[in-house]
Amino acid sequence: MSDSPDEGDGDTVVVTKTRPKTQKPPMYKVLLLNDDYTPMEFVVVVLEKFFGINHSQAVEIMLTVHKKGMAVVGVFSHEIAETKVAQVMDFSRRHQHPLQCTMEKED
Repeated sequence: MSDSPDEGDGDTVVVTKTRPKTQKPPMYKVLLLNDDYTPMEFVVVVLEKFFGINHSQAVEIMLTVHKKGMAVVGVFSHEIAETKVAQVMDFSRRHQHPLQCTMEKED
């Protein structure tokens, strides 16, 4: 037998690199909560302004918030959801409305 590297014993070694599976970042639901003071028209304006929802859909979502106590208005990455919540809360406070907007991790 020869020890030279040119002559092998017939076995081939294959080296494979395993890539870790990249997980999708968690998504977050942005929710509007009902209260007894914020005018319905204001909620419609918020939905149109901050979520790009057309008028008829905004009215539907506002009615869901009114009847069920809350509604999911969108699902976003953490940073976008956080920004939307802050924008809605700030806009509501500046217009002296107690409208609440929150986010929660999607299941």
